[in-house]
Amino acid sequence: MRILRPAIATLLITLACGLLSGCGYNAIQQKDEAVKAAWSEVINQYQRRADLVPNLVATVKGYAAHEERVFTEVTNARAKVGQIQITPQTLDDPAAIAKFQAAQGELSSALSRLMAVSENYPNLKASEVFQTLQAQLEGTENRITVARNRYVQSVQDYNAYIRSFPQNLTAKAFGYQVKPNFSVANEAAISTAPTVQFDTSRPAAAGSAH
Repeated sequence: MRILRPAIATLLITLACGLLSGCGYNAIQQKDEAVKAAWSEVINQYQRRADLVPNLVATVKGYAAHEERVFTEVTNARAKVGQIQITPQTLDDPAAIAKFQAAQGELSSALSRLMAVSENYPNLKASEVFQTLQAQLEGTENRITVARNRYVQSVQDYNAYIRSFPQNLTAKAFGYQVKPNFSVANEAAISTAPTVQFDTSRPAAAGSAH
């Protein structure tokens, strides 16, 4: 009898694993991890953009020191972004995602205004440092778009899977819920990366710095 007990235990474990696999448990784990990995890439690219802000502000200040309001807006928006941390645990919180979106959107708007300042300063646009930073920002915006789209697709895949039968029973049993995604309204704004290139052939404006 004692010899049979280990065998029975092994059989029960094997059956349990088979049932969990058959009802989608393992796939839920894989898709959940895919969502987390996609989110990590979103964060990486947003951080890459935030890291460009100080150099951008400093460079533009060198040619347009009196544009203080724009500098303040960008600096404040960057600070607000840094205060919002979305962890794998808070990815399921729609309010947290919405707050994150709002902060990143505010920084996007502030950066657009900062880059627009260069239109009035041809010498700034011609600066090699500025052109390099501009190219880095454009590349980062493209990466953000790609990363966000991949995240959206990962969440859609995960949500569709755990809402389908019989995986929905497994998800409910283990506490897996539908994850919030980037809002539809916001997706329209990121379908293409913001344009940050300017026409450097325009004649110099009167009163340009340097």
